[in-house]
Amino acid sequence: MAGAILCLPTYDERENLARMVDAVEAVRAASGDLDVLVIDDGSPDGTGEIADQLAATRPWLHVLHRTTKEGLGRAYLAGFRWVLERDYEHVLEMDCDFSHDPARIPALREAVVQGADLALGSRYVAGGGVRDWGLVRRIISRGGCLYARLVLQLGVHDLTGGFKCFHRRVLEAIELDQVGAEGYAFQIEMTYRSTLLGFRVVEVPIIFSDRVRGGSKMSRRIVAEAAWRVPQLRWRALRGRIPRRR
Repeated sequence: MAGAILCLPTYDERENLARMVDAVEAVRAASGDLDVLVIDDGSPDGTGEIADQLAATRPWLHVLHRTTKEGLGRAYLAGFRWVLERDYEHVLEMDCDFSHDPARIPALREAVVQGADLALGSRYVAGGGVRDWGLVRRIISRGGCLYARLVLQLGVHDLTGGFKCFHRRVLEAIELDQVGAEGYAFQIEMTYRSTLLGFRVVEVPIIFSDRVRGGSKMSRRIVAEAAWRVPQLRWRALRGRIPRRR
């Protein structure tokens, strides 16, 4: 078993998808074993059709079409199930809007090769940071990470980031059907479940840039879900309802 696949969820990303595929293709040229799975949630702007056109000439590019928009978490879980039916060893995730730099994919993979079970692209460790954010958004992001760290009692600095590399064994161990978060709280939940199972999590510094093209998917509902989902996760863990390492 070898190779890696990048799970790339999309919803109304027609302005970014082709550019992102080109950028990942450049990374792939250096590694030679990186595939991509576009997970499109029935984008009304035609993103799914663009993905099919791109995949027609790239055997390493795959497309998973979903009929409805059910949130980031549902999209990733569908992608993970697709991946686990195949023989990929490293499973990456990232945004399609260039807020995550595809050039950092090799660094995340290398961290897993060196022994990590889950490598997180982190804005909040030495060498990491954010670009083009206003003060309010910086406070919300930092505050959200600190809140989750304190409630869940984790040492991870960037719990809400969505640029990750899982070793396959992590996704096989997590009970994916029990993962409940739909929005960006999904990132918190997956990392928390990984640590409870005893997997080694490391943070790799990245610079996060605000999207230039297309509309942001952030909403008050997503923020609210993260606020109540975090203590719920802690409560469920204390009650033994989330599996731990034995």
